[in-house]
Amino acid sequence: MAAVVESVLIGLCDESIGKNLASFSTNKLGGLPDCLPSVLLRYPRCALCSTELTHVVQVYCPLAASPYHRTINVFACPNPVCQGKSESWTVLRSQCLDIPVCEDKRTKCAMVEEAPMTTRDWCEEADDWGEAEEGPGSSAPACSDEGPDPSSMPDQDFSTRMQELRLEEGGECSFSGGVLDLPGQVPIFCSRYISVMEEGDLWGQTDLEHEQRLLQEYERREGVAVGEMDSCESGKEVEKYEKAKARHGDQVFSRFMKKISLCPEQVLRYCWNGSPILITDPPSNVVPPCVHCGDPRTFEFQLMPALVSLLRSADSSLEMAVEFGTVLVYTCRRSCWETLDTPLQECVFVQRDPDQKFFK
Repeated sequence: MAAVVESVLIGLCDESIGKNLASFSTNKLGGLPDCLPSVLLRYPRCALCSTELTHVVQVYCPLAASPYHRTINVFACPNPVCQGKSESWTVLRSQCLDIPVCEDKRTKCAMVEEAPMTTRDWCEEADDWGEAEEGPGSSAPACSDEGPDPSSMPDQDFSTRMQELRLEEGGECSFSGGVLDLPGQVPIFCSRYISVMEEGDLWGQTDLEHEQRLLQEYERREGVAVGEMDSCESGKEVEKYEKAKARHGDQVFSRFMKKISLCPEQVLRYCWNGSPILITDPPSNVVPPCVHCGDPRTFEFQLMPALVSLLRSADSSLEMAVEFGTVLVYTCRRSCWETLDTPLQECVFVQRDPDQKFFK
């Protein structure tokens, strides 16, 4: 049986975001979370010290054949005593229907049964996390009777379309705006866009001299020969390891470094229902099932070490940092969302960096 190929998307830090230039479909680091329509997001606090968390990343990640917009926000505690502890992190998943919801009771909405979600379909169709296209197999709720025909709506940007929709009398379909409930002043990181590319595309690039120098430097420092690097997409290359142990004796860390050496600048790796790359030994605790529907959770994405140095306080007079090796995010496999109006909390595991100096 042929091996399953995992499609991996890589997030890279891009330019700064100006004020009011982001929406829930924006992939970004820092800033404040952008709420989806009809969603009330109460700003979370640290479960260990009760400090207001700071927003780390926002990922717009709709799933294939789903009628929902879908955004995940990751928060962390800036308190130094909480660094590196999973309990000091919070992951919130928010969703909303792609088309307006009929508010008038006289108007009927016909929900088409949702097809199984697969990351392969979504990854192949999406060129950028900030854009979503409806394929021929996608399903969405259709309004009938007095509601407007969704097919008659012009093809335009999601954020623009939502700004134009308003709740009116007579059973009109509409979105209601999302609300971010802030407790007051909260610590904020400078906000920057996250651009995306497929990991497999790195193999088509010819200008990899900088990456190769980094790889050679790592081989000399650790006393190991990584050899030809493989790609989970191509399946053409075979890993070549020397049996010699890394100088620091941590083979898990060596494999992690080898995997990211092709693109050390990556701040995020996305592979829904795929496999994370670990920086230390696998966690002993099992990923718990979804507390809302009971279905198992699946790996969705992880934050990478390069992100640490990019998280800078928006307040120049305030020193703030969040340190980690990698942060693993697991979400409900079914991506349950039963007409809710508040985000659902998902599972997060933080792995410490065994030697932060390697990434500086």
